[in-house]
Amino acid sequence: MAKLARVLSIAGSDSGGGAGLQADIKTLSALHCYAMTAVTAITVQNTMGVHGVHMVPPEIIREQITLVLGDIGADAIKIGMLGSDVIVGAVAGALEAHDSIPLVLDTVMFAKGGAALLDGGGVAALKKQLLPRADLVTPNAPEAALLTGIRVETPDDLVQAGQALIALGARAALVKGGHLEGPMVTDALVTAFDVHLFEAWRVDTTSTHGTGCTLASACAAGIAQGMELFDAVARAHRYVQGAIAAAPGFGKGSGPLNHMHNLKWEAKE
Repeated sequence: MAKLARVLSIAGSDSGGGAGLQADIKTLSALHCYAMTAVTAITVQNTMGVHGVHMVPPEIIREQITLVLGDIGADAIKIGMLGSDVIVGAVAGALEAHDSIPLVLDTVMFAKGGAALLDGGGVAALKKQLLPRADLVTPNAPEAALLTGIRVETPDDLVQAGQALIALGARAALVKGGHLEGPMVTDALVTAFDVHLFEAWRVDTTSTHGTGCTLASACAAGIAQGMELFDAVARAHRYVQGAIAAAPGFGKGSGPLNHMHNLKWEAKE
C-alpha cells in the first residue's frame, strides 16, 4: 500500500469552515493526504465577513510545529495566515531545522471581505524570512503587487510579478488572477526556467470563499505525493474549479466551496 503523504498546515482557523485550516484539512483529505495543523489564529467569521481575530501566542505556534514535525514528520508544509511579524519570526524559527521539507507559502494578507490578516511589519518579515524558503508562493494579484511593487492588472503583469518573486528568492510562484477583470481567469505559474498559464472561464457565483487556501493546499498535496510541480498545480487548478462549480450555496455572503466534490458517496441501504 502506498505511503500516505503528510502535510502540515500552519494557518488560522475559520469558524465558518470555508477557508483557513478547515479548508486545508478538507482539501488535503479529499486528495488523500494526512493533514496536520499548527493554529496561528482563531478568527470569528461567517460568509458575511471576519468579525474578530484572536492570535495564538507565538511560543504555542512554534511548539505545535516543533512537536508535530519531530514526531510525525511531513512531506510538505503549507503556510497560510500569520498575522504579524512576531508570528512570521516564530514560524520561520521553528522551520529552520526542517529546511528539506517542501514549503508552499500562501501569502494571506486580506480576507475575502477586505479585512487585514497580516500587518505591515508582517509583510516585510514574510518577504525576508519565509519567501526565500518557499518552494512555491501563491499570492493573488493584490498580494503580488504589495510584495513586488508591480501593478498587477493584466496576465502579463502576473508573469512579471512572478518573475519578481523568483528574484526575491522563491523557487516558483503561482500568481493568481481572480481579481483581474474579464470573463477568463488566468493564473501564472512562473519558475526560473519557464512560464505556464492556467485559464478557466469565470464562474458567476458568490461561492468563492477560501479559494486561495484551497488552491495552495491542493498544490501542497501534490508536492507531498511526489508529483512534478506543473502536474501538482494543474491538478490543484482542476480541483478548485470543480469545487467552485459544485459549491453548496451556503450562507448569505461569500459562500464556501464543495471540497468533497471529487469523492464518491455511497448511500446506506
